[in-house]
Order: sequence, then C-alpha cells, then structure tokens
Amino acid sequence: MPVGTANRPVLVLYKVIDRPVFLSAMPHVATRTEFIVTAGESPKRLDHFLANREPYFSRTALQRLIEDGHITVGGQVVKPSHKVRPGDCVVLVVPRPEPVAINPEPIPLIILYEDESLLVLNKPAGLVVHPAPGHWTGTLVNALLHHMQSGEGHLSTIGGKERPGLVHRLDKETTGILVVAKNDQAHRILAGQFKAHSIIRVYEAFVWEGPKTREGRIELSIGRDTKDRKTFSARTTNPRESLTSYRVKERFGAAAAHVELFPGTGRTHQLRVHLKAIGCPILGDQTYGGKKVMDVGGIGIPRVMLHAKVLGFVHPVSHKMVTFSAELPEDMMTVLNALKGKEDE
Repeated sequence: MPVGTANRPVLVLYKVIDRPVFLSAMPHVATRTEFIVTAGESPKRLDHFLANREPYFSRTALQRLIEDGHITVGGQVVKPSHKVRPGDCVVLVVPRPEPVAINPEPIPLIILYEDESLLVLNKPAGLVVHPAPGHWTGTLVNALLHHMQSGEGHLSTIGGKERPGLVHRLDKETTGILVVAKNDQAHRILAGQFKAHSIIRVYEAFVWEGPKTREGRIELSIGRDTKDRKTFSARTTNPRESLTSYRVKERFGAAAAHVELFPGTGRTHQLRVHLKAIGCPILGDQTYGGKKVMDVGGIGIPRVMLHAKVLGFVHPVSHKMVTFSAELPEDMMTVLNALKGKEDE
C-alpha cells in the first residue's frame, strides 16, 4: 500500500542506474556479480557480452557502469569497447541504490467512469503510465495518487509500489481507454480477464501504405529483440505467441490506410511489431518504421498514430459486461483530415 501520511500518500522506489529496484527486492547495499567468459563468447566487446549475460540492464546503462568503473575485467577498469577473452573474469558491481519518492502530482485526468472498485480513463498522448527510467515524475501513477487524495478510495497494491492500480498499460504516445483497479479484488478479477483474453479491445491506427487485404490475421511469436533490447521482434530468445486481427476502414491511395486492430493477446509493442512485420508500420512510429513514417506526402506525423478506442470487460462487482469508448483525439483527426485532403488533390 502507499507509504506516507493519510493525507499525502507517497511511494518509495530505489533507482539503480536506469531501472527501479523495490524495497522488498534489494538490500541497501551494493551487489556484486561475477561472469566468466567462455570460448564461444570471444572475441566480443565487453558491453555486448554483458548485455547478453545481464538482460535486466540496457546496453547504455552497462556502458555507463563500465565508464564509472563499476565493471572490471581481471580487476582492471576498461572501456565498453574492450574485447573480452575466454577465461576473463568480469565483475559487475551495482552501486547502492538511491531512494526515489513517487509523490502525488496535480496532473489532469480524463475520467470516463469511476466507482468504488475501478476507474476508466482516456489517456492522452505523451503521458507515461508508471515511473520508469527517465520518467520518475509526471506519470499517470503520480496523477492517480493525487486524485486519490481528493476523494475516497485507494489503489490496488497487486501491481507493486511502482504500479498501484495498474491492470494494464498503454505506451507513452498511445492514447485511449485504460482501466485502473481501486482494490485488490477488482485487480485480480480484471487481470484474470486480461490473462484469459476475454477483454474486448479495439484500436485504431494510421499505417504506412496499408495491408494488402481488407481483413486479416497476424500470427507471430515475438519477444525482446536479441540485438536491440529496447524493441521487440520475432528475433528473440524468448518468443511468445501473439495474435492480431485487422480490418481496413479506409485507404488513402497507396500512401497510407486507416485500420482497426483487434489484439488477441497483449504482448508488449505487439500491434507495432505486427504491423511492421506485414510491411505496414504505424505512422509516427520511428522505432519500428524508420524516418519514412514521420512524413506522408508532406504531412508531418506528430507521434505514433495509435489509439485504444474500445475497452470492454465484466465489471468485478456487478458482474455485468461494460464497454467504454473514446473517439480519435484531436491530433489524429488532424492527420486523418490531411490524409483525406491529400487523396482528393
């Protein structure tokens, strides 16, 4: 549960380089890990070697640790580009974590529905859902803590201290419907529906060029990419089955299309990865589509053009099916009208 006074709930995390480490998970001391380089891992840069051996850290974080002298090879401080050799002993020392408080912040929320067990939000673009590296403040969690101050109720604790109430999430640039649990019972029931894939979910997106068929299914097992750990793809050591169905609502010549997406599973970045896999990355998604998707015939794309339009689930108390929807946000409507106007030229 939130730590703090009754009038001002505060969450406390511990930040280590670029990841959160929680009170119950780590002592207040540095940790030391040794790795022995095997013959099959040479020659290889030190930062690449550790990225494969220590998947919890990004390569950027590992490079920072190396440069700060927290990682040594044979007892010597080296550079990230240092080539490791078979038999080398690599020592990783994670510095003592520094406490990071997560405080309530008066961030506006678009609340579509709220009762004693849950609330349903329409998340705007640019709002990070929970505290994470680079976003320790200004998140939806900070806003939810502030919202709880002004009324009665709490947030579920099942998601941990860093994700109170969060049953699922949306990427920073994705807009649309999000449900938040206000108690643990509601959280368990809602999470069970997400796990069983019984939730009704409909997304809308503008994509590059467009699928060849009006309707279709994308079945592709994905996981964290073996070469770029910040992205997901079929090139992974931990593939997880994923399914997305789609329907083309409108085409804008050969340049772009407006599609509806129906995720059958809920993998991280699933819709973005699946659309890239069929050659139709989402407009504005430079991570998976490159620079080409940032401009369509002179129309600048401000962000990832993805919107969670519909969310339906069985209410954890009434046990009745409830469905919520949110129309396309203003920036997507602007792009949509520009695409229509471009087609009419």
